[in-house]
Amino acid sequence: MRFLLASNSPRRRELLKEVIAAFEVVPSRYEEAGKAGEKGSERALRFAEGKAEEVFSRFPDATVLGADTVVELDGAILGKPKTQAEAFSMLRALSGKTHSVFSGVCLVTPEGKRSGVEEARVTFRPLSDEEIRAYIATGSPMDKAGAYGIQDSGFVSALSGSYSCVVGLPLERVREYCKELHLC
Repeated sequence: MRFLLASNSPRRRELLKEVIAAFEVVPSRYEEAGKAGEKGSERALRFAEGKAEEVFSRFPDATVLGADTVVELDGAILGKPKTQAEAFSMLRALSGKTHSVFSGVCLVTPEGKRSGVEEARVTFRPLSDEEIRAYIATGSPMDKAGAYGIQDSGFVSALSGSYSCVVGLPLERVREYCKELHLC
């Protein structure tokens, strides 16, 4: 059976290789649209399910994995920055504070569906404006929720929860679902 990753994220591709040896990337056409008052955990799960179900509708004989990651600080969802100024604002807000990272996962097969969300708590050390500007200059923040990657920023002083959840694909949850559905 074909295994499809409904994401074009290079980080998710690398992580998934730790669980599934052979898979194909089929980016989802799901339209991500936030809802007023929605919590980060709800959005991450809804988007993960939407992505997986959209790809499954095109490949109903395959196994499809969808995922989405949301950063939430003090009840506010921080998405992917659209501008460098927005990235700066997000990183300034995260500086010296603890926030939540939610990664939703949805695995759809012809036999069934498993979905859920993981939370990790991340604490940033205090950041200088110069550090933030230098990081933004690398281009790395522009395709990441919350404008940072735990793997390349050097900003994290403490982590409670799954590292892979913060990167974008909670491997523990993916392994659990694959075992339940006899995929690995």
